[in-house]
Amino acid sequence: MRPRTLRDNLVPLNKKYPIAELLEACTRYQAAAPADFITFEYCMLDGVNDQPEHARQLVSLMHTHAAQGLSCKFNLIPFNPFPASGLKRSDMPQVALFMKILLDAGIVTTVRKTRGDDIDAACGQLAGDVRDRTGVDQRMAAQRQGMLAGIKVVVAKEIDV
Repeated sequence: MRPRTLRDNLVPLNKKYPIAELLEACTRYQAAAPADFITFEYCMLDGVNDQPEHARQLVSLMHTHAAQGLSCKFNLIPFNPFPASGLKRSDMPQVALFMKILLDAGIVTTVRKTRGDDIDAACGQLAGDVRDRTGVDQRMAAQRQGMLAGIKVVVAKEIDV
């Protein structure tokens, strides 16, 4: 799947504020800020954005913006799955391979250590036990399923299945 299509599906706000604009703003900010680098958080979703091709696309994107003065670090975050998401956490060997591609390209990369997910207390999971009277869980699940279906259709078209 093309990077723009995938990001539009994962981050709907990308349609209004494309990644290129975000990275240009980061470059301008960094020129005036005392920080040595900007840290980007990258949530690893099994089979969605964790493949070597995604890492290479990320390297290419970062090298393009590094030439304009952007210095960055990536913090890879294993997804904390919950039933309504329809998504799964990338396996650690997949995360390690993704990280190696970034590191080999000279991009400082770390993997966030997961804590509390064994008792459903990881980031965002505690709310899962609250009774939802608004129906937001159903709406979010339907939206995620639609997003995933859209990704599968686009991938199938791109590989002529």
